[in-house]
Amino acid sequence: MALKTADLCDAHDHACVLDLPLRDYGGRIAFHGPVSTVHAFEDNSRVREAVAEAGQGRVLVVDGGGSMKRSMLGDNLAAMAVKNGWAGVLVFGAIRDTEAIGRLDLGVKALGTCPRKTEKLGKGQRDVALDIGGVHIEPGHWLYADEDGVVLLPSEV
Repeated sequence: MALKTADLCDAHDHACVLDLPLRDYGGRIAFHGPVSTVHAFEDNSRVREAVAEAGQGRVLVVDGGGSMKRSMLGDNLAAMAVKNGWAGVLVFGAIRDTEAIGRLDLGVKALGTCPRKTEKLGKGQRDVALDIGGVHIEPGHWLYADEDGVVLLPSEV
């Protein structure tokens, strides 16, 4: 049974809600799991590293600085995430290949789209604390997403 974000907010006063105009792009709208993070600007090298690893039901939160100039996730990386057991990817920035991503069993939320690929310079950091959408996000926090929004809690419900 899926956990609804509205119900989580009702049950947990300490639930944090991302204040971002995210759109759904993946074939799975509702998803949840422990958070892993990437902080990188217009370079998705660290995203590739992350989704190449066993996801074990985790959700990758990518802080791309809100940039809409280059996509941080495309169909190849999204397919790799599915193959390796990731539950979802949330991008504070842009993605591309949305038609193909929409056919994958993966939750994907992002600000929007851009057809331009990123630089591949190996820049960025993994599994660091992020501050996006008015929420402080730590690796290991739990993210719950559905059609109503995104909720973060410090531990699994």
